[in-house]
Amino acid sequence: MTSTVSIAKVKGNAPDSVKRILKDTKAFYANRYPDQIKGPIWMQDVYNSAMDVVEVSVVKNDTHPTWEEGKVVVEVPVSQDMLNAQGNVHNGCIITLIDMCSTLALHAVILSKQEGEYVSVSQTMNIMYHNAVAGLGDVLSVVNTSLAIGDGGHSARTEIWSTKHRQLIATGAQIKMVPSLPTPSSRM
Repeated sequence: MTSTVSIAKVKGNAPDSVKRILKDTKAFYANRYPDQIKGPIWMQDVYNSAMDVVEVSVVKNDTHPTWEEGKVVVEVPVSQDMLNAQGNVHNGCIITLIDMCSTLALHAVILSKQEGEYVSVSQTMNIMYHNAVAGLGDVLSVVNTSLAIGDGGHSARTEIWSTKHRQLIATGAQIKMVPSLPTPSSRM
């Protein structure tokens, strides 16, 4: 995936090539397997067009110095289509942001090791809602950190903050796995 998107304002110590891939969210979330997956990816144009990657870092894990930890911070302005009937960011929107953005932290580590891209699917998600204060005009700061990347699964955690109110909105933890692509003989 080659991108000409500017990374001049992206903070963090990740290689520029990694920042460039993760900053271009429209290309990152696009359908990479059009032969196997027909049509657009669900929600690909709704959230990622407003998503702004502002930091990409890869650091040594404090507990396990041989492990690397990815951190990606994404800012998302709250728009009308993200709100519930009470005028706050809808919980479904929160879950979608956690699902989509936590993946970026995992990719930061994998891409920085030059292991190429990979596809992962959600296996388990746990969400805790703290405050329903984010509304129209707010900007969400979505802070994503990889926890573990192994043969059996990958995990990441996400915090979503209201920049206007300086309050934690939600916390999520996710386990992902690398799926096998369907074979022509497989039946569902």
